[in-house]
Amino acid sequence: MIKNILSFIFTVFAVAASAQTTIVESLQVEKSGQGRVTVHHDASISSLIGKRFVSAGLPESQRMIKTRGYRVQVYAGNNSRQARNDANSVAEKVKEKFPEMPVYTFFQPPRWLCRVGDYKSIEEAHVAMMLLKNTGVFKEVAIVREQINIPIE
Repeated sequence: MIKNILSFIFTVFAVAASAQTTIVESLQVEKSGQGRVTVHHDASISSLIGKRFVSAGLPESQRMIKTRGYRVQVYAGNNSRQARNDANSVAEKVKEKFPEMPVYTFFQPPRWLCRVGDYKSIEEAHVAMMLLKNTGVFKEVAIVREQINIPIE
């Protein structure tokens, strides 16, 4: 009985100790039958591992994570000056009707585009697409996969 209790306590301490290791330490542990990994890095990197990133001191433009996601395309034109004006006009209409939605107007050769939102899932993008479509103002509405901006706290 005492052996079982002692082995249980030892197991708990072993698990707790292994949970405290960083990824760098776990990579450098020698395991029989496997290769050896040596990580050369600055000591300040080890001190940052496991700490939460705080963006309070960063400018607004750097408080974003870029990742793959979805946007709703509300306009696609050609490369003329009129298409540029149309894209900006559609962007203003979106901002009037849905001020909370981020709007992106840009030139992606060979056309001007206006896209709305930063959605992580296609379901979120579909809800936004239906809102835009139901206004009756936007004729060309489609979901596109694109790099999106996710704000960090």
